[in-house]
Formats: sequence, structure tokens, C-alpha cells
Amino acid sequence: MSQRSVALDNLPARPPMRALVFTDPGTMELQDVARPEADADSVLLEVRAAGICGSELHGFRHVGFRKPPLIMGHEFAGVTPDGRRVVVNPLVSCAACDMCRQGLPQICRYRELIGAQRPGGFAENVVVPADSIHDLPADMTWETAAMVEPLANAVHAWNRVDLAGTERVAIIGAGTIGLVCLLAGLSRGLTGFTVVDRSPNRLALAERLGAASCATELAGEYDVVLDAVGSQLTREAAVDRVRPGGTCVWIGLVDNHPGFDGNQLVRFEKRVVGSFAYTPQEFAAALALASQVDLGWTTPIALEESQRVFMALAEGATQPVKAVIRL
Repeated sequence: MSQRSVALDNLPARPPMRALVFTDPGTMELQDVARPEADADSVLLEVRAAGICGSELHGFRHVGFRKPPLIMGHEFAGVTPDGRRVVVNPLVSCAACDMCRQGLPQICRYRELIGAQRPGGFAENVVVPADSIHDLPADMTWETAAMVEPLANAVHAWNRVDLAGTERVAIIGAGTIGLVCLLAGLSRGLTGFTVVDRSPNRLALAERLGAASCATELAGEYDVVLDAVGSQLTREAAVDRVRPGGTCVWIGLVDNHPGFDGNQLVRFEKRVVGSFAYTPQEFAAALALASQVDLGWTTPIALEESQRVFMALAEGATQPVKAVIRL
């Protein structure tokens, strides 16, 4: 055996890392797992902050879009090996299909999401494509950086609607997505927002962030209704309460079933528009917008607390409104 082989054999093994892992339907566990390694086209990131998304709180209940064992987490930021502070666009497209060629990578036929089809940010380290990282402003906090990805969803949602003449807007759901949609809408000059939710503390936050009115049920008629929940009941309410010729934007993903009267779409020419993720340009726009809107309502938690907080939120807790795992 050569001296080089002996030296390599004696190198210490890479230490494991801590991660919150989706191990079975309905089960999240803190585990020691193998630390990943980057290849020539990727970067090994030291995670500093990762937001817990509502889609994960619902998605871990069954095997579907996400398959265990999986490290979730698609809203995250961290530090590169050369010391850059970055946020990650977790959407990975093929760059070759017809949708990608049309500039629509968010509906790429072969897209993957870091944290869903690839290991994500609920861990000390994560490997990401080198072209997915964006440098952060020097004064941006890690908690705000973890909110860039949700905010990018909001930027895309409003880009799906012709807002000319829009005066009456309702948002169903005052979770993270509903609230960032409120902030992104206000940044475009929209006013008169009605926000609907069952949680008093979330409605109070929506009012503080700029909602004109808050309610526990949707009443009245609106030019645009954005459903940030995605249940049969909320989708039905959105279609019922949008005016003739108005637009419903569906961004929530709680339920597979539509639950509404389709004849209304015909008789009153109502529109239902789906909104998923964002383009690279919209992600960059969200990063710029994040410094201009109030995102200071997150709650930092330690990785060691993450399993407890995740399960509490999954069981219906409304606090914290937005938990961000800090490492």
C-alpha cells in the first residue's frame, strides 16, 4: 500500500450534522445524518435560517409531493464556503423543456424543489446549485432573508392578475403567504384590502401591516379574491365573492378538490388563476422588495426546538405566525 493510500485511509470521517427529518407520514424527527458534499456545479451552504412553510405542515401528513426520508425546508439562507451571505432560490428547472424555453421555469415539466425532491434547509448544511444563490444586502437579517422565498410567491401571484381598475381586494388566510401577499399588494399601490382568517392574533397582525378591514368570514363583493389557504371551503368562498368578470387567485395548497360551483365561471365570466412559485426575475424582485416592507414579525427558534414547534403548528397552533429555524 502506498504512503498516499495510508494517509487517505487515516483521514477522519466527515462528522454528521443535525437535521429535522420527515421520516414517515405525520412524523418529523431530529436526527444525526450524513453531512452532504458538493460537486463542481454546487455549493455546500452553512444554513443560518430556514422558515417553516404551511405547505410543509400539511405535506408531511402523507407521501405525495414529498417522500420520506426527507430533509424539508425550501425557505432558507446561509453562508457559502468563501463567506458570502446568500439566500437560495430553491426552484430547480430543467432549462430545456417547452415551458423553460418560454421563460416559465416555475411550471417546468421536470422541475424540482429543494426541500421537496432534494434535501432542504432544515439542517446545518445543504447542497444547492451554484446558480441558485443570491447575495444578501449587508444589513439584512437572517430572519428577513428566510422570508424572501415566500415574498417571491406573492410577487408572482400579483403578476398573474391584471390589476387595472382593481379597488376591492380580499385575501383569505392571514398566514405567511396571505400576509406577504398583502405587503406585496400594498407595495403596488393597491388599497382597501380585506383579510379573512379565524385567528384573532393573525388578523391583528394583518391590520397592523396595512389591511383596511379584517373579518372571520368573507362577505361582500370584490374585484380580486386571493385564496392563500386552498381548502374546498375557501375556494368556494373565493368564487362566490368575486364580482362578475373578477379574478380569483389560488395560491394555497391545503386540498386537492376545488369545491366550487363551476357554472358561476360560465354565467358570470369569473376567472380562476393558479399561482405557483416564481420566475428567477421575480425572486430577484422579492429580494429587493424585502428591504422595503415590514417582515419583522417572524419568530426565531433553535434547531433543537424545531420538532416541537413544527408539530404544534401542524396540530393547529396559530403562534408563532412564522417560525424561522436559526442555526
